[in-house]
Amino acid sequence: MPTTAPTSAAARPAGLAILALAAGGFGIGTTEFVAMGILPEVAADFGVSIPSAGHLISGYALGVVVGAPLLTALGARVDRKFLLIALMVLFVVGNAAAALAPTFTTLLAARVLTGIPHGTFFGIGSVVAAGLVPAHKRAQAISMILVGLSIANIVGVPAATLAAQTLGWRSTYWIVVGVGALTLALLAVFVPRTPPAPQATMRSELGALKRVQVWLALLTGAVGFGGMFAAYTYIKPMMTEVAGLDVAAVPLVLAVYGVGMTVGNVLGGRLADRRLMATMYASLTAMIVLLALFYVTARHPVTAVATVLLIGVAGSALVPALQTRLIDVAHGAPSLAAALNHSALNLANAAGAWLGGLVIAAGYGYASPNLVGSVLAVLGLGLMGASGLLDRRRHAGRSPAPAPVTVR
Repeated sequence: MPTTAPTSAAARPAGLAILALAAGGFGIGTTEFVAMGILPEVAADFGVSIPSAGHLISGYALGVVVGAPLLTALGARVDRKFLLIALMVLFVVGNAAAALAPTFTTLLAARVLTGIPHGTFFGIGSVVAAGLVPAHKRAQAISMILVGLSIANIVGVPAATLAAQTLGWRSTYWIVVGVGALTLALLAVFVPRTPPAPQATMRSELGALKRVQVWLALLTGAVGFGGMFAAYTYIKPMMTEVAGLDVAAVPLVLAVYGVGMTVGNVLGGRLADRRLMATMYASLTAMIVLLALFYVTARHPVTAVATVLLIGVAGSALVPALQTRLIDVAHGAPSLAAALNHSALNLANAAGAWLGGLVIAAGYGYASPNLVGSVLAVLGLGLMGASGLLDRRRHAGRSPAPAPVTVR
């Protein structure tokens, strides 16, 4: 008896599934990065200092760091689609709790809760997206999910920051709740059911942590990417106090940074599919130069905004390359490794925010985190260089032995 054509989500184009995942990236990016734009409003509302309000960024990062390995390992045997939906439900609940928080402590707790599904969503989503396209386009598919996060900085973060200035900071989290609800619908309709690999277990996923190359890639993200966050965390006071821009211009600066992130993600994905390691070296080198330069250019509005754009490009080009590198070096445990990438990036977020706050609190000024960021990028480049050296040694060890020389 003839069968009818499939009408399930599995039969739908891969592009729609990636679009649904990118919508989740948009919501996650909005709630992650909008905190930088509303720190003064939150600090004033709860009567805390701006550096203390910066703990909301570190708290979110802590949630990512803890949640990514925990939820990925626990969900090793769960259908990828169902796991993604469950993660987005938790994300919506966390943002609603943030919007309703009566005290700074409860807001901080809500931020930690909101961060818990972040890494697993991007990690599982990256593996699902990579499996929907040919092997030579994996990094591009991963980069498109991250483009959702980048577009959040063009549209979501500036819009939410503007809403905070007119309707109060709580409105930003209600906006994200709406985005999360829309993402849930898109995931349900467009993402195909994707059973985990037959050999996938909590033990097999945790096995990725035995590999030195996995740790080197994670440390590259945790340290090197921290350079960008050291600067970006304090972008609002840097633009208003150092560059002399009006506070009303801050949403535009955030949008410029989002444009840079979008370009960087797309460019990084394309370049990583061609030359993976070279893309990471180039991105980190560019970050070193640009962050050091930002210490000077931050003092004039035009050069400050131009440098913000370029930092967005350089920093974001690193992420799809790192994600692809981790999937490669993790071998049979790609989900956990890809999720841990976002734990590493949020450790970078926390460390960058903390170190940047230290130099500001020490009296070195709002431009000083840029120099901290440049040093962190130098350390990240060194770690990636060590990873590349191990690769070369391994390949050299596998080269065929030379033919024996016959003595006549």
